[in-house]
Amino acid sequence: MKINKSKFYNFIFAAVLLLQIFLPSFRTNILLQVGVLAFFFLQERVFFTRASLKIILPIVILFLMGFLGFLIHRFSFFNALKDIFHSIKPILGLLIGYLFFKKIDDFKLFVKTIVICGLISATIHFSVLFISGDIFSGSINDIRDFNKDSFLELFSLFLLFYYKKFEQKNLFDSALNYRLALFFLLFSCVLYFSRTMIVTAIILFFSIKGYTLITAKSIKVIVSLLVFVALFYVFLFSIKIERNKPGLETLLFKIKIAPSEILKTKVDRENHKDLWDHWRGYEAKQAFELMNNNPSSYVFGCGHGSLVNLKFFAPLSGPKSKGMKFISELHNGYPYILYKTGILGMILYLIFLFRLYKYAYKTRTLNNILISSIGLFFFFSTLTITGIYNFGDIVIFILGGALASSEKNYVNLISKPV
Repeated sequence: MKINKSKFYNFIFAAVLLLQIFLPSFRTNILLQVGVLAFFFLQERVFFTRASLKIILPIVILFLMGFLGFLIHRFSFFNALKDIFHSIKPILGLLIGYLFFKKIDDFKLFVKTIVICGLISATIHFSVLFISGDIFSGSINDIRDFNKDSFLELFSLFLLFYYKKFEQKNLFDSALNYRLALFFLLFSCVLYFSRTMIVTAIILFFSIKGYTLITAKSIKVIVSLLVFVALFYVFLFSIKIERNKPGLETLLFKIKIAPSEILKTKVDRENHKDLWDHWRGYEAKQAFELMNNNPSSYVFGCGHGSLVNLKFFAPLSGPKSKGMKFISELHNGYPYILYKTGILGMILYLIFLFRLYKYAYKTRTLNNILISSIGLFFFFSTLTITGIYNFGDIVIFILGGALASSEKNYVNLISKPV
């Protein structure tokens, strides 16, 4: 029996995407993705366009730059190996998405695959919440215990909602199935009660409406949004909000402390509430201490294998462990990139994000808007959950497929007779 290549690669892509979320072993996922890519390279003729190389090259160079610090400081190979796995992950995700959908060559199938994977994720989400009974507990912390966020479901929701507007055709034949899928995804996204998902939803909405383009109108809209956010924070600080309260109060408390959680670095380690509320800032401060001990690291980083000294055993490795005193990864991706690859690495990373954002200025297709919004998403999520270097990130796979589809659209546009 002859296997349809498009269906086969589409199935493999969907499996990789879902395993990235639900298979807990990070290293197993990396090995599976390496195996999938190796299989593809053996089966297919692979080539890259100049445009795709411009996108991929900065994060490849970032990966290679990590070896400079490793060779200079001679860190433990075991620790370096962990960093190698961590920094190669976005390259693998980008390549899998790009190469598979360059071969599949069907934007509708690409979007449908993302939406179906999102629906599978939402089904698992609801199943766990109902079986555990957490959905009826009234506690946001209990409801979020299964998973903190799902950007797969959020991107699925927006792609499903706006597909017909941009493509002038239905993603699903049945109007009832469309409405059920839309409601299912929306309800699941709401139940994550995620601050990062809220900001991401705003980024996606603004991108689709064209407000991320620099125009007089978009500047007015963004300024209005910033004024609203400022007034909202004035309100939050004018009322008493307690942590771990039932209902929305927990979410409001987390929103209230979000800025200081990232920016505050003067933290009392003995005060556990203060420490955990500002953990991202504390991690960053300790990373900068490491860099101060190696001044050359400000140029090209401390490299693969470098570890941040927390100066105490933090409970980060399970209840049966005494904790971790030295860590490699940080929650705030900008200090992480800076301490691993230096100012040069930071410049490369920002170039990578800026090249994605620039797709907003190309032909206004859903695909180009998707790529641009992903650039803005990573710009924000790097501040909170390490961006492309997040262990469970799946958006990089979506980006790869979107880049392949964008190249096809560009070829079709320039080949049309005038």
